Amino acid sequence: MESGDYKHGMTLVEILVVLVIIMILAGLVTGISMSIDRYSKERAVKATFSLLDAALQEYYDFTGGFPSAADANPNVNCETLYYELSSLSGSREVLEKISQKVIKNKFTPTVDPAARPGVCEIYDPWGTVLNYRYNPGDSFPVLTSAGPDTDPATAADNITNR
Repeated sequence: MESGDYKHGMTLVEILVVLVIIMILAGLVTGISMSIDRYSKERAVKATFSLLDAALQEYYDFTGGFPSAADANPNVNCETLYYELSSLSGSREVLEKISQKVIKNKFTPTVDPAARPGVCEIYDPWGTVLNYRYNPGDSFPVLTSAGPDTDPATAADNITNR
């Protein structure tokens, strides 16, 4: 073989090693981005809870009580919460600070729309309606997000204001 006859290129093993390295790096980036996404959504839920807690406190200061939440259906309770908080100026001002991305009217109102116009539900970043619970005698209402799995029955990843 003369000095000018050597071949340029990569062997199959070298190409496979490069592909494996690229796949490992892509897996790391995907895992990190998913972790960051979950963390940012959890922070968004907690920020929403903080604002709702402040709106509930404003409501309590004005009325001497909290909105009732006697229904087992979270949509009904969330609609009631939104309607009651938006009916008073102090709590409405706090409610307006919540991102409009999480306030929607996805469901047919469970209350008479003529009696309660503009009734909406408040959602978590995963698209699940927040659950509002308050029983007379409780010290403060409980707000719950179903969390990343969107199933309120699995309490392991649920997020609450408590």
